[in-house]
Amino acid sequence: MAHDDGAGAGGAGPESAPPEAGLKANAIGFLDALVIGLNSTSPAYSLAAVIGPIVALAGIYAPGVMLASFVPMLLIAAAFYYLNKVDQDCGTTFSWVTRAMGPWAGWLGGWAIAMTGVLVIGSLADVAVHFGLLAAGLDGWATDDVIRQGLTVLVILAMTAVCVIGTEMSARLQDVLILAQVFFLLVFAVVALYRVYAGTSSLDAIEPSPTWLNPFGAGGSALTGGLLLGVFIYWGWESAVNLTEEVENSATAPGKAGIWSTVVLLVTYLSVGFAVVAYAGTAFLADNATEEEAVFAVLAHEVMGGWDWMVLLAVCTSALASTQTTIIPASRTALSMARRHALPPPLAHIHPRFRTPDVSTWWVAGIAIGWYLVVNQISENALLDSLTALSLLIAFYYALTGLACAIYYRRHLFENLHNLLLIGLGPLVGAGLLTWLLVKSVQDMSDPANSAGGASWFGLGPPLVIGIAIAVAGVLVMCFWRLRDGRFWQERRSVADPDLVHGRTPAPPGP
Repeated sequence: MAHDDGAGAGGAGPESAPPEAGLKANAIGFLDALVIGLNSTSPAYSLAAVIGPIVALAGIYAPGVMLASFVPMLLIAAAFYYLNKVDQDCGTTFSWVTRAMGPWAGWLGGWAIAMTGVLVIGSLADVAVHFGLLAAGLDGWATDDVIRQGLTVLVILAMTAVCVIGTEMSARLQDVLILAQVFFLLVFAVVALYRVYAGTSSLDAIEPSPTWLNPFGAGGSALTGGLLLGVFIYWGWESAVNLTEEVENSATAPGKAGIWSTVVLLVTYLSVGFAVVAYAGTAFLADNATEEEAVFAVLAHEVMGGWDWMVLLAVCTSALASTQTTIIPASRTALSMARRHALPPPLAHIHPRFRTPDVSTWWVAGIAIGWYLVVNQISENALLDSLTALSLLIAFYYALTGLACAIYYRRHLFENLHNLLLIGLGPLVGAGLLTWLLVKSVQDMSDPANSAGGASWFGLGPPLVIGIAIAVAGVLVMCFWRLRDGRFWQERRSVADPDLVHGRTPAPPGP
């Protein structure tokens, strides 16, 4: 397997030093991986963040737009599944793209994954603290920047410690958080729909209709904007695959967990989306599109009355769970890159007792905390702008993975219809859609008027400036490390011929 590649950071052979312990194999099962994939997307928080903007774009057809957003995610999830079958490396996109397309593309894919964690971890922890304080009735604390930011840093440190202590503990905590989150969301959806049909809605209720699932109902421009938002609400399911070296049946279970995560997310989003649009109507949601609290704070009180704390707690647990699970892809990717000599060797260290990548995990948390504190000092919209920049990085490495799948399996694609459709055309279509979304995002973000608060940095929207800065920083770091230690760029055994991975020919990919 891929994690056997980088035996000692200094390149010493097994005769000169004992091999370093790897990640703990078979630490968790399929269901645990599925739960982690679900929690990484932070369903309740994602809905709170995007349901208003999607309704503002598509009106009653918001559920249809969320359905359409599912398509590219499913196609890329298939690419993750088939690539993981032949290479169970926790670096996922980094390792696979390196083998299929070369070290330069692979390195940039790994950088994009690591940077998404840095950008979003602080924001997720902030949301967890904010909604937790609201649920506890501590509204004054929630609006106090010093208290909220201090508690946010403590939450990040606590979640990082859980990740280091062990994958099993992480999984147990995730099981509890997902149960609480799904239960609260379902109660909210059921009560909202009941009140719609009972005629007791306090807002402009609309009776649900199957026609709401038509993604083209509001026109092409609404679908385009909705797909851009969909990249954010579905992102994160691949955390299950980043744990591939620690999951039972690592060749198939992580990939299946990733695919099923997207399906479960689709059902959750459509259920809650129908309930929210039906209860509140389109005017309320569109008017409050930029206010996350309008859906799961104000609307929760409208629907649940004195029980609104349940919905607030759902968002809190959602963001808390995602804070923890978002650390996983970034830290595992850094580990994979370091043991292949693509990053400094200390990042490849495995804790001898807990068998987790402790150094890379703490580094990811430390950089994320620094980013969170710095951007909060820039402006009140800077953190939101950094989240908007996420779509650029996500679309980039997802598209890269879809393309890598087709390239890697190119010699098997015409063996049967299954391979052609699911391993070739499917990932390629997904990559094409995401590339188009990436270009569209750049166009939209180039206009400062589309940024939070209409701010302008160097004549461009702040999210695009942040995205460009991260890309340039990645290229500079890559070139520096290429000059400092070129061993990773000298790996040629699987780049020239992707069928010669570790000296074996991969079996024709089955279902």
